[in-house]
Amino acid sequence: MTEHSHPPVRPEYLKELEPIGDVQLAQPLPLTQRLWNFAPLRKTLLLLVLALLWEAGARWQNNDLMLPGLVQVIHAFVEDTLSGELPAKVAISLSTLIKGYVIGTVLALSLSALAVSTRIGRDLLSSLTAMLNPLPAIALLPVALLWFGLGNNSLIFVLIHSVLWPMALNTYTGFMGVSETLRMTGRNYGLSGLRYVWHILIPAALPSIISGLKIGWAFSWRTLIAAELVFGASSGQGGLGWYIFQNRNELYTDRVFAGLAAVIIIGLLVDALVFSTLEKLTIKRWGMQR
Repeated sequence: MTEHSHPPVRPEYLKELEPIGDVQLAQPLPLTQRLWNFAPLRKTLLLLVLALLWEAGARWQNNDLMLPGLVQVIHAFVEDTLSGELPAKVAISLSTLIKGYVIGTVLALSLSALAVSTRIGRDLLSSLTAMLNPLPAIALLPVALLWFGLGNNSLIFVLIHSVLWPMALNTYTGFMGVSETLRMTGRNYGLSGLRYVWHILIPAALPSIISGLKIGWAFSWRTLIAAELVFGASSGQGGLGWYIFQNRNELYTDRVFAGLAAVIIIGLLVDALVFSTLEKLTIKRWGMQR
């Protein structure tokens, strides 16, 4: 049995490597630079600077009625939190907000799925959004009063309007941006109707859908506070909006700022715990977003 012969190695592919000398290893970054590259620390420092500016401005103004100091606002916030008044108002607002937000989101997804599936649905979505999306939700307050009277039903109606149209527009835009390759893949598997929307369009358009959820949440949160200023004052009860309105009437400016702080804190918590977690588990994990 003859020995297997290997073809000769061409000389132009032979390259002698020079020995590695002393290699200068990269020096670690200084501690200050490493701390500065830590985003939560930078944001915390910015918040501290803003807090100091607020306290300095309040002391320079020297008028608690116009601008209470940060210490006073924190004291009012803690006092009303421990007494249970502020948590009760937050619970009322959130329970109403979640109902309107969920109903508006379901309607937006359904309308977008209908628009991407049929011509009539597409014409319906474009016509309704052109007419109703520019309409401020607060402008529907008189209509809501006539139709539903005082109470949560009127608030939920206004919240649905504030969530439905931006959410539907974002979702439909995401559906239309799905590549033809994914669309043909779904058709090759025999998907159609709701199965096609659920298995192909929604996963591919998830970045736009989550953006719509964020926008809808912000719109609904602002609309709820503004609506409670009217509905709460009319019915004598309400959530955070009524809390702010009532303390403004009684000239408790520190409690007004405490109510505004509660709105901001809830918004930050929802963004950090709900939307950021949802993005990490889906679009960032799947490589759809950096």
